[in-house]
Amino acid sequence: MSKLSLPLAVLAILISIFSFFYLKSQSELVYVDVNKLMDGYKRTKVVRAQFEEKAKTLNANVDSLMTDWQKELKSYEKERSKMSAKELELKQELLGNKQQQINNYQQVIQKQIQEEDKKATQTVINDINDYVKEYGKNQGYKIIFGASGGGNIMYADHVTDLTDDILEGLNAEFEGK
Repeated sequence: MSKLSLPLAVLAILISIFSFFYLKSQSELVYVDVNKLMDGYKRTKVVRAQFEEKAKTLNANVDSLMTDWQKELKSYEKERSKMSAKELELKQELLGNKQQQINNYQQVIQKQIQEEDKKATQTVINDINDYVKEYGKNQGYKIIFGASGGGNIMYADHVTDLTDDILEGLNAEFEGK
């Protein structure tokens, strides 16, 4: 009987150790670092570069209008001593109207830039969310939390961090498109 109890005890210990590590590595509660995904995702860099180019072009248009208006203002300041009261009044009104139009245009451009930034960011977020959802289904996870450094996950064991695995797969999928 004692010859049988030792192997059974060893087997029980081995099964316990195996199940402990297996269950620990197959945790159903895992997380990803959202900021790390956003920064490491290659499409983020592509989308960001496209956005910055567009914003640069839009801002250049505003700068060009502003430069033209400033030249016109300097010209007015040089020539105003030679102008009649009626000409001064008309020129001041014209310059004021032009400045107001430029300011309005600048506000429209800034709003457009904000919308473009929001749209570009949302495209990347949608990609990440779709990939994480598929990854979770394929790997059998019940829930994948997103940690963003804002306190929603204050601590998690590093074995529950899927960020690097997901980032690798996300970038491979992007490069394959």
